[in-house]
Amino acid sequence: MKLHELAPAKGSTQKRKRVGRGPGSGLGKTSGRGHKGQKSRSGYSGMIGFEGGQMPLIRRVPKRGFNNIFRTEYEVVNVAQLASLEGEVTPQVLAELGLVRKGKLVKVLGDGEITRAIAVVAHKFSKSARSKIEAAGGSCEEPAR
Repeated sequence: MKLHELAPAKGSTQKRKRVGRGPGSGLGKTSGRGHKGQKSRSGYSGMIGFEGGQMPLIRRVPKRGFNNIFRTEYEVVNVAQLASLEGEVTPQVLAELGLVRKGKLVKVLGDGEITRAIAVVAHKFSKSARSKIEAAGGSCEEPAR
């Protein structure tokens, strides 16, 4: 393969639609907008979710419950996932290993067993996780946010 042999995939590029260029173009006169009506006018911009007067889907579907927009979301790691690690385990180390997303708050939960002593730095610990880590001789530290 050479540089001059490169080409976009078949069908991935199309010519720009040139409207209002006479009757021979197939997009003359009304320029593909049909006759009259709101959508044919200049300046028309459809309202998001508008369904031509029909009750929009977002209003037809029942709403339930409460979503707290101020909630604190944590990336979750279990003690079993930490068991194979050594040294100090920080949120940055967990992000490099792909266990959590970078820059997110981390909470350690107590699912699984741990036998090795490790120092874990996380934003939150469940009671069971803290007791298991400390029972194995490790330490739990919560950094200041």
